[in-house]
Amino acid sequence: METLLVVAALVAVALGIAGIVLPLLPGVPLIFAGLWLLAWTDDFAHVSETTIIILAGMAVIAWLVDYVAAALGVKRAGASSLAVAGAAIGAAVGLLGGLVGIIIGPILGAITGELLARRNRLQAAKAGIAAGIGFLLAVAAKIGIAFTMIGMFAFAWFA
Repeated sequence: METLLVVAALVAVALGIAGIVLPLLPGVPLIFAGLWLLAWTDDFAHVSETTIIILAGMAVIAWLVDYVAAALGVKRAGASSLAVAGAAIGAAVGLLGGLVGIIIGPILGAITGELLARRNRLQAAKAGIAAGIGFLLAVAAKIGIAFTMIGMFAFAWFA
């Protein structure tokens, strides 16, 4: 039974790594679940509960990055509050549209919000570009957080 749990944990981590960039797979939460399961099967002998709590906090931060990055990028570009809200709504709705939806959702949301607020196409295009850049930065941040989590876990396990 324990071997099956270890295999399930490793599969969860592998799927989580893929899920960082693939839609419909909760990447970092899967990584966290797999790491927690590995620590639990070992009765927290190698990896302490404190380490797991830190990893949980990192997983929450990575999850929030998905929803906040596009909106912050748009806000930093000087867009209206409707564009910021549109980017956030577009990111959430985009999750339903697969990889294309995840990329296009925040961009279209920001453009739509900016057009509703100011009816300025140039500013709307800037808001859309900022949302796209925010998305790319979010992916980079999630990759960094995910591999930091795995590294911390490995260090705690082998140290």
